[in-house]
Amino acid sequence: MYAIVEIAGHQFKVEKDQKVFVNRLSTEEGKKVSFDNVLLIGDGDKTTLGAPAIDGAQVSAKVLKHLKGDKVIVFKKKRRKGYRVKNGHRQSLTEIVIESIVASGAKPAKKAEKAAPKKETKKAEPKVEAKAAAPKAEKAAPKKAAPKKATGKADDLKKIEGIGPKIASTLVEAGISTFAELAKTKPAKISEIIAGVRGNHVTDTWPKQAKLAADGKWDELKKWQDELDGGKA
Repeated sequence: MYAIVEIAGHQFKVEKDQKVFVNRLSTEEGKKVSFDNVLLIGDGDKTTLGAPAIDGAQVSAKVLKHLKGDKVIVFKKKRRKGYRVKNGHRQSLTEIVIESIVASGAKPAKKAEKAAPKKETKKAEPKVEAKAAAPKAEKAAPKKAAPKKATGKADDLKKIEGIGPKIASTLVEAGISTFAELAKTKPAKISEIIAGVRGNHVTDTWPKQAKLAADGKWDELKKWQDELDGGKA
């Protein structure tokens, strides 16, 4: 008997006693885990297809160990721009062994029991939540208006080597709109703010560049930027 099951966002064809490497699971080593998103079960000449999953089907496994995969090198380069970034990545994995494949289980029944009390709690306290939300909204209004006044004159952050329009707007939304504010921000904090922007960004020199820009030392900044490689010296 074999089954096609979805585990941690990937589909696997598994059989009993087979060892499989999947994306990192939160289950501790030595403990059992089950997966109910079974898409297909094959037993000899009999094949059962789900729509998309088979109701009641379940694959049980045991977590053997947590580990990291082989290193993958990611290298990016822009022609005639002096931009080169090399990063390494090791995917976090979990090794599991398949213990059993069954065509029926008790998962649907447990989900139904959990859904019932949630509906009762929502119906029991609709008015209390509405009354409590009104004063909180009134108190929060003046606090939100204060930071807008603080951001007066904004600088063109795109003059910093390595900062584009998307990163500049992200920094402004985070409250960093001037060279002086950027100069006071640590590179690690900047990387945390722009984590959602696609691409590999080296922020090591951004505060120092912003300091020169805030002091009006444009000639010195321009000379340094000519030596930079994608924002990194």
